Formats: sequence, C-alpha cells, structure tokens
Amino acid sequence: MQFLEESLIELITQTSTNLPPDVRQAMGIAIGAETPGTQSSQALGIIASNIDMAAGEEGPICQDTGMPTFLVHTPVGVNQIAIKRSIRAAVAEATRRGKLRPNSVDSLTGKNTGDNLGIETPVIHFDQWEQDEIEVKLILKGGGCENKNIQYSLPCELDHLGRADRNLEGVRKCILHSVWQAQGQGCAPGAVGVCIGSDRAHGYELAKHQLFRTLDDVNPVPELATLEAAIMEEANRIGVGAMGFGGKASLIGCKIMAANRLPASFFVSVAYDCWAYRRLGVRLDAVNGAITGWLYRDPARPVEKMTSSEEFPLTGREVVLRSPPIRALKVGDTVLISGEVYTGRDAVHAHLMKHPPPVDLHGAVLYHCGPVMLQHDGAWTVKAAGSTTSSREEPYQADIIRNYGVRAVIGKGGMGKKTLAALKESGAVYLNAIGGAAQYYARSIEKVLGVHLMEFGIPEAMWHLRVNNFIAIVTMDAHGNSLHADVEQETGSRLEELVRR
Repeated sequence: MQFLEESLIELITQTSTNLPPDVRQAMGIAIGAETPGTQSSQALGIIASNIDMAAGEEGPICQDTGMPTFLVHTPVGVNQIAIKRSIRAAVAEATRRGKLRPNSVDSLTGKNTGDNLGIETPVIHFDQWEQDEIEVKLILKGGGCENKNIQYSLPCELDHLGRADRNLEGVRKCILHSVWQAQGQGCAPGAVGVCIGSDRAHGYELAKHQLFRTLDDVNPVPELATLEAAIMEEANRIGVGAMGFGGKASLIGCKIMAANRLPASFFVSVAYDCWAYRRLGVRLDAVNGAITGWLYRDPARPVEKMTSSEEFPLTGREVVLRSPPIRALKVGDTVLISGEVYTGRDAVHAHLMKHPPPVDLHGAVLYHCGPVMLQHDGAWTVKAAGSTTSSREEPYQADIIRNYGVRAVIGKGGMGKKTLAALKESGAVYLNAIGGAAQYYARSIEKVLGVHLMEFGIPEAMWHLRVNNFIAIVTMDAHGNSLHADVEQETGSRLEELVRR
C-alpha cells in the first residue's frame, strides 16, 4: 500500500478545490435561469468566479471544509485498520497543506486539535464488497449547511404548509419546508438528500448518503423519481434564490430514498448541502493503493470554466466604503470595502460578552469568517476566507454593537430582530458577503496585519486584515429594514400557494 496515503491526499485536495462536473452543470443551469441584474444573479456571478479560482489554484472552494466523511468499500481480506490509519494521516497532511481547514474541536474543552483528527473525526464508514478494487468516496459538507439539516416526525404541523401526514404528500411538504427554512443560511442554491423512514439516527445517515448520487441520475423507484422531479420544480418556485436574496435558483438537486421503519415512527430526514457541493471518489489498487480511476470526474477532460473571466464585472453604482456615512446606506446597496477589518466567530463573540476586546472596535468592521491560514517564516497567508453563517451570533451581536461601537458587520444569511434593533439604534449596517466564495474574498485581502485570541484556534481567532474592494450587499440597514425578513415572509406566502394548488 505504498501509494495509499498520497492517493488519499489527492482525493481530499480535488474534493476541496474542484467542483465535480455534474454540480458545475447544475450551477450553470441555475445561473442561466436567473434574472440578470438582480442580487441573486450578482451572487451567482461571484460564485461562478470563485469556482474557477479554486480549481485554478487548488485552493479550498469554501473555507469551511466541514467534517470529512469517507465511504469505503473494500474487498474481502483487505486490512481496514491500515486504510483507516492512512485516511487519518492523509487528512492531517491535507490540513497542513491548507486544503482542509482545521475543524476538529474537542466538545468538552473547546480546544481545536489543529489537524482535523480527534474522537470520531474524520468520519469513516466501511463496507465490504466482492470486487477486487478499493473504493473511497469523500464528501466535505460545511457547518453552515450541516446546521440546516432537519428531521420531521410525521404527522406534524408545518409553517405555511399545514399538516403533513404519513404519505408521499406529507413527505413532499416536509422537503419543501426544508428548502424554505434554509433560506440564505444554507448558501442556496443547495441540494437535499432525503431518507423516508428508518429510525432517527440511521435516517440522517442514509439521507447524507443520498448526496453521493449524481445530480443528473434518475431514481430507480418510479414514485420517488416523480417526487424528486416535482420537488425540483416547486422548490425553485418558492423564490428563496441564491444566498436567500430572492430569485429563481433555490435548489440544484433532490435525491430521495425510502427505508423500512417502525410502526410507531415515520421520520423524514433531510441532509441539506450548499452550492459548494464537494464530493468525489476514487478506485484504488487493493495491493499498492494507487488510483486506478476517478468517480464523478474524468481527470483527462479539461475542467470547463464557469465564466470567461475571473474578474466580477462592476456596474459603477457600488458604494465605496472607507469612512462613509453608514446611515446613508440602505438595503440593496452594493458596497466595496477598503481598509481594515477584524474577523470574529462564535468563540470571539462569546469572549466579548465577558471580556473587553483585544483591539479598539469603535467604528470597526467585524467579519463573520473562519479563514484557512498558513504560516511560513512567521508570516501568515490567507488561503480561503469566505463568510460564515451569522445567525449563530444573534445572542451576542446587539450587545457587541452597542458596547464597542462596531459600525458594520459582514456575514451571510442575515440576523434577527435583536440585531436589527441594535443596527437602527447605533447607526450600523449588516453586509451580506457571498457564502462559500472563499477564493474570491481571499483575493480581496491585501495583508494579514495581526492575530488575537489565537488560543481559540485558527478558525475562531480574531484576525486583523487589510482588504481592498471587498464586495458585499447591504441586507440590513440602520433604518430597520431587512431583506432577509422580507424574503422569508414572501417565500412563506409562496409555500402556502403551493399547498392550495
């Protein structure tokens, strides 16, 4: 097995940096279907540029590389212990090379291991088969979309959809609800893997396994094939749109299976994945571990670009944000930020509730971001730096804005009423960066000026960055307006219309 570890490193690298052809095709269709000139169209344009940048530089498509999950098939007699050891070594090395973000956190101490290794991480599922080769599939599913997974126990009552019963119509309602509830927090347009039945734990596992299907396949079960097609059509009429901005592209894939269940239970388990739908696989020689073939992609075929240029076209109507009158900004404005920003995620926000900040945040821009960073000769390099889901900071954000004078918050997916009230009171704004566009935004960062609170680990530290022409959209302003609240209300009404059909 002398080639096994390097083969697995190549699998991890390609999965993290190179979106598979079926996902590229689905995203191309979504881009073509969107109305030009809209905020969703602008978001899709940035996403397309980011996909090309990641493949060209072998950098992570999204900075959140998730919890690596491997599905491994081995011939009878192959040493699975040795394969597990090689997978763990490959994950650690890929993390060291900046292809994975260090995401493994001890749930008791909160300490980041730094190498993506820990108790039950990475996740590895083994199965035997009667073929001669080893097959390894990998999915990298980020925390933002992982948080939008959802499970329903039928019968149940659903917002805007009423009662969902124990039948395919009830299942249909649940899946549509799952797409609606993700909004921009799941980095739409997304995909859903669904399991009807099983028990609570295994149902979620089977739902996630559905995401290993190709987006252009046809379900062999006729009833489920019909349901998948119906969901695709209806979900894209709800109007969630790219990044939850409203629009035509909300879902790029729906894959459903049914498993037997207990008489007392009828679960519908949904695994939601984002547009950065990263999964690949390899076939390996069972003797030496060399790659004999790829799944989902043909390495001999040139990668088809999503755009003709990696530069996103500006309209000239963008607001250049250096020291502007923040109260003059309004929902819908596109801004270009140049200057200094500080990152702050979950650990930083919790820290600031009890301790003063290590820097002066008065008038500052706070970026909800957990970057991928590499250090060489004492200097830090940004390898990926997209926005993270902001809703997790809702319990803290209003107090931090009021207490420390923060004037702009950058994130994705929007925030709630408490933060909106603080923005209005303090004259601050919320700016939505395009979720997952980690390479696009990394190019906007000119220099790492410093780092604070490094004891929280690389993703959770407070990074001091200098940015230039960092593009974002005002989605919550200082006048009490929220695009996210408006889209949620409008799409809820469209859900109700689907039920009345």
